[in-house]
Amino acid sequence: MLFDDAYDGTIDPLELFPHWLEEARETEPNDPNAMAVASVDQNGMPDLRMVLLNGYSHEGFVFFTNFESAKGRQLLAHPMAALLFHWKSLRRQVRVRGPVEPVSQAEADAYFASRPAQSRIGAHASDQSRPLQSRNALVERVEALTEQFADGEIGRPAHWSGFRIQPLEIEFWKDGAFRLHDRVLFTRPDLSTGWSRTRLYP
Repeated sequence: MLFDDAYDGTIDPLELFPHWLEEARETEPNDPNAMAVASVDQNGMPDLRMVLLNGYSHEGFVFFTNFESAKGRQLLAHPMAALLFHWKSLRRQVRVRGPVEPVSQAEADAYFASRPAQSRIGAHASDQSRPLQSRNALVERVEALTEQFADGEIGRPAHWSGFRIQPLEIEFWKDGAFRLHDRVLFTRPDLSTGWSRTRLYP
């Protein structure tokens, strides 16, 4: 078996995930915490983009963004999402599905304050996902805001916060010879219930 003998029906997938992520940190050349986030728009059309996982706990998977961006508007209107982590160096992936909730104001403030100053200025400067007249227009806005904030605190914009995906399904996938991959799916009917485990055909 590609999963060891300890990987039985009693394991919590939320305890297994950080071990896989830590192994990816040792082997991935860039952004081991990168993940694809899928959502749907007002017409039910699926949308997908890469973001960075910024926080993780038993409560779920957290990333931060502009709530006025396409993904922000979509997730606020339809608070369900799917995630995909793909670690090519390890030939592994993890898929996650579940409801979405905004993080607390305090959590958003704390993470925003931890970012480099230029990243905080960028959050103020970017009207994310909306038309941009030219690259130079963005550069000029960044320069103006850099001067504006030169002697003061760069506070978190009201439209910038985070989402927490609360998993109801987590699938661990490991590559196998001759495409006989190892797939284990954990599911639960709601956030207060324990996990069930099922092996899947590759």
